[in-house]
Amino acid sequence: MPSGIARICNDARAAKTRFDVRHRVEHCTRAKVASSKPLRVVVVNDHVVPDGGADMVALRSAQGLAGAGIDVTLFAGGRLPPAPPAGVRLVCTGQVDAIANPGRLSAALQGVWNVAAARMLRQVLSGFDPGNTVVHLHSWTKSLSGSVVRATLDAGFPVVLTLHDYFSACPNGALFDFQRNRSCLRTPLSWDCVSTHCDSRSRAFKSYRVVRHLAQQTLGGLPGRIGHFIVVSRFSQALLQPFLPAQAHSHLVRNPIDLTHQPASDVAANQLFVMVARMLAPKGQEIFLEACERAQVEAVCIGDGPQLQAWRARFPRAVFPGAQSRAEVSDAMRQARALVMPSLWYETQGLVVDEAAALGVPTIVATTCAGSESVVDGETGLHVPGGDVAALATALRRLADNPAEAARMGRAAHQRFWADPPSLDNHARRLLEVYDLVLRSHRAGATARLPAPGALR
Repeated sequence: MPSGIARICNDARAAKTRFDVRHRVEHCTRAKVASSKPLRVVVVNDHVVPDGGADMVALRSAQGLAGAGIDVTLFAGGRLPPAPPAGVRLVCTGQVDAIANPGRLSAALQGVWNVAAARMLRQVLSGFDPGNTVVHLHSWTKSLSGSVVRATLDAGFPVVLTLHDYFSACPNGALFDFQRNRSCLRTPLSWDCVSTHCDSRSRAFKSYRVVRHLAQQTLGGLPGRIGHFIVVSRFSQALLQPFLPAQAHSHLVRNPIDLTHQPASDVAANQLFVMVARMLAPKGQEIFLEACERAQVEAVCIGDGPQLQAWRARFPRAVFPGAQSRAEVSDAMRQARALVMPSLWYETQGLVVDEAAALGVPTIVATTCAGSESVVDGETGLHVPGGDVAALATALRRLADNPAEAARMGRAAHQRFWADPPSLDNHARRLLEVYDLVLRSHRAGATARLPAPGALR
């Protein structure tokens, strides 16, 4: 066996990963056929200190791959943290996010086309071989810009992009009209889109985002020049597919969740209905709170944000504990009859639904968001139309009046989750399968020459 492949296998065994023998052998066999050099991965992400779900997934993915014996470099905006991720080579630009840049002109230029970040990434990639290196892009809109995508493509490296949001299609990243608090049906970058103020900030910021979006499409080659995308739900993939290249491959890879197996909660003994989300109108807290009042059930609304004080004053019977640690959120969900996710915007996955299922707690979820994909209606929770207060109130009353039914759903959710948990090991194994396809596609010269990749299995 070539020395590089032997190193991958030996490092994986030394790290005591839980990959089963069959998957390890399959991966090593494919790698042996494809190349005599060990696989290298360059993870590209706006932040190295987490500032959201995409950052957490990028960092966890890098750590999971390193734990499997893969050579991983993380290229990110910001400065080096005091405690870099274990086993991961870290390169940071030293820049703040564009929106935090005190100079308005330099901030706009950085956000639209970050020349310094592109130059640094080219230097990093100059030490790697495109034949055995995959560049995995997670986020770029806050600090790095589309320039890093162009730098990667011009250097001849294969790229895979995880679609954590809708920035590949939509200037504001959400396919949502924040001014009207509803999903946006306008064609991105059409005159109707460009002329409409739909941004969560100002009209001027919407104009800036339109310019940035044009730059990433025309100069950055994103998404048009990328052949492989990772989607985190079938729901988000269906929305994004019309905006992706016709010959591109989409691969379903669930985001990892770091949880320990525990017995299912005794939801029949609980009375609370819990919502966990940042306090923003599109998340649906107002709908949740109004529905709880109509159904006369106890509401706990966890999270912080600009709407918190207004909702506290308007709904005095509800409990608003503010921002909570992950452990505190888990404790609150264990005391719930059900989790409620009434989000009005599409989301892309909704990890909190999986976290509730892992605890044996059913979820009432709006069909307007990707979290509905993780709930089997009537079996592991309930579906309700997005924005329908009356329908949500009826669902709340149903589970409040039927503790046995809620308990049955909770047990089913618990069993379904732990039958195939999205652990870090499973996540890393699936990424290695995708990287193998990406590298074979790159060597073949065209994605069309590959056999069907089994996208969205």
